[in-house]
Amino acid sequence: MNPKKHETKSPRGLAASTSFFQVIVGALAGLLLSLPATSEPLRVGTSGDYAPFSVLVVSDGQNHFTGLAPSLARAFARDQAMELEFVPFRWGHLEKDLQAGAFDVAMSGVTVRPERSLIGRFSLPITTSGAVLLVPNTSPYKEVEDLDHNNLAIAVNAGGHLEKVTRSRFMQAQIRSLEKNENVIRALANGEVNAAVTDTREAISWRHNYPGLRAIGPFTRDRKAFLVDASQPELARKLDAWLLRAQADGQFDAILKKELNEKLDTSPVTGPLAALLAAIDERLALMPWIAEVKRASHMTIEAPAIETRVLAAAIDSVRSAEKRNPLSEQHTEAEVKNFYRALIEAAKAVQRQTLMKPRRDLHLVLPDLDEELRPALERISDRIAMLLVALPQNISPEQIETGVQTELISTQLPEKEKKDLAQSLIALTSPHPDEPTSKTEWPPRP
Repeated sequence: MNPKKHETKSPRGLAASTSFFQVIVGALAGLLLSLPATSEPLRVGTSGDYAPFSVLVVSDGQNHFTGLAPSLARAFARDQAMELEFVPFRWGHLEKDLQAGAFDVAMSGVTVRPERSLIGRFSLPITTSGAVLLVPNTSPYKEVEDLDHNNLAIAVNAGGHLEKVTRSRFMQAQIRSLEKNENVIRALANGEVNAAVTDTREAISWRHNYPGLRAIGPFTRDRKAFLVDASQPELARKLDAWLLRAQADGQFDAILKKELNEKLDTSPVTGPLAALLAAIDERLALMPWIAEVKRASHMTIEAPAIETRVLAAAIDSVRSAEKRNPLSEQHTEAEVKNFYRALIEAAKAVQRQTLMKPRRDLHLVLPDLDEELRPALERISDRIAMLLVALPQNISPEQIETGVQTELISTQLPEKEKKDLAQSLIALTSPHPDEPTSKTEWPPRP
């Protein structure tokens, strides 16, 4: 018999597919959200200094956190019947505070970065942004490159993602990292620096509060997500299930529109496909470190025994996710293996690219393979398995191919590996015919 094929969907078919997806998401969310509510409050770390994600408002001596992250935290806690406690943090202390147990989850417009993947569990993305430079309208500088000179000063908030990308992008300019975020824009307004780094989201409020500024960029594309304590997998699963459900029933869209004045587009970042590709991208972003550890330890990229264990663990993770979501499409072992083989080959391609160049940042200590990198990969794999199960059938091949091209942004993944990943996902999301069919294993074995 022929392998399963895609069919062109009529509007009625599209509605049926959407309805089925909502049933699946509802079942997944219902199973996870029906767990007994804890008597302990949900402790949410938030900065209070990063509009529109987290803003601290003091009224009558009381602290009140507003913005996208606190609004989502309140909606999640309300659905979970949980008490909520906000814990302020400074960006330079985020990772240490989370590891020390100061809070259960950081919700504050946290950018997905590899070093954060090592110490926590990222949720599905909640939105995207990009780093930009703000300069006075009268500034002679027009392009990002114009600011990278040793006689120019750039202000940026200390300790977070923006400082890291600023120091990486501007090697010649004088970088002034300031502890309080509000001091960054004040330094620019007072003429103490030539430019200030923020992102496309925060730049809107800064330009509103300080007229006469314009933006240069963006020069990055970043994802924002919640960062959960690594030791709390159930909380991470609950959050992801809730985000999927909130996206499907419109609750997330309403909060996003209120806080960011925008609606979800036709490929929402919290949707299963885009979220799955984001998780794949997060996994691939760890591969340069894996490669450097192998270089330092004189290990080879090819590791057949480890790959066999990874495939077996992947099958177990997907089957566990299917048990938590019994209404989902049950994928065959061949389909799941084909996808994970493509994922493994993509990881090895990034490692090979890394080893083709001399190591940079020789002064930096590499993460430990067994204590940091592999546990991080396992945490990401848990989310990948959940999202594979949540994928609706009948996603068009064009949507998958476009998504692979636009969402795998953290590495220079070769086109062959992108194509192979796309084809494996197309095979996973093709509609099953009424009668059993023989599966063609992908990619074909030599």
